[in-house]
Amino acid sequence: MLAEKKVNWRAYVYILIGTAVMAVSITSIYDHMQMVTGGFSGLAIIIKALTEKVMPGGIPLWLTNAVLNIPLFFFGVSIKGWEFTKKSIFGALALSLWLFLIPELPIIPDDMLLAALFGGVIMGVGIGFIFMGQGTTGGTDMVSALIQHKMRHYSIAQILQVVDGAIVILGVFVFGLQRALYAVIAIFITTKVTDGFLEGMKFAKIAFIITDLHDELAKSLMEELERGLTGISARGMYSGEEKTMLFCVVGKKQIVLLKELVTRTDPKAFVIVTDAREVIGEGFHSGEEM
Repeated sequence: MLAEKKVNWRAYVYILIGTAVMAVSITSIYDHMQMVTGGFSGLAIIIKALTEKVMPGGIPLWLTNAVLNIPLFFFGVSIKGWEFTKKSIFGALALSLWLFLIPELPIIPDDMLLAALFGGVIMGVGIGFIFMGQGTTGGTDMVSALIQHKMRHYSIAQILQVVDGAIVILGVFVFGLQRALYAVIAIFITTKVTDGFLEGMKFAKIAFIITDLHDELAKSLMEELERGLTGISARGMYSGEEKTMLFCVVGKKQIVLLKELVTRTDPKAFVIVTDAREVIGEGFHSGEEM
């Protein structure tokens, strides 16, 4: 029970960190450059710009984000239940708080491409932390989940694409097509960074080796690279011969040595090398450099 509480607290810390990082990207880059990348934050940027003529500085981002999320919380709790919405409520409130507390920082000069690239990177890291905490920031994620409750033949991801796409298109009418195109670049970078953040930034290499000298090669690789190997039974479909295919995972810095050892032991060996996004287990500890 105590361990479960620790895990829960860790999740909320991740969400708190993630929303702080997101707030930096929103206030210092997207809002400053008037770049709408979807979500309630994008809608808040639009509303702020449209209300600048009515009130000095327009309606603050944090206020719009909070006001838009409040009705969603009631619908979410009544339709999906408290367990489904509690982290979304925490994430939305945390993001609004950070948007209120964090001032605009002079991170990026007035360069749209740099803003799209670095805004996407910072936002991707923030979303990655939030996903690690298994949370969301409410917003269009919650809207999509509630719509999907009534339209079950569509996935949440499909609905989210439509909702966020509509906000980006709205940004075209307010800020122009050029800024919207840079926003698309930022969205792409955000997606890639988030995926990399969650899947693991420590890349490794996988080698599949087909050789008649599998015993000698396996011994050489284990001694020189200090990596384990697995022998997989295989059969050549052309020759009909039974073979042993060696399977090995090495750090990216070791792949050159692996190929040299294979060539030295059996020049006729057939080698396939591919990427491994994340490796967990003996020989690949979290702090190890690959």
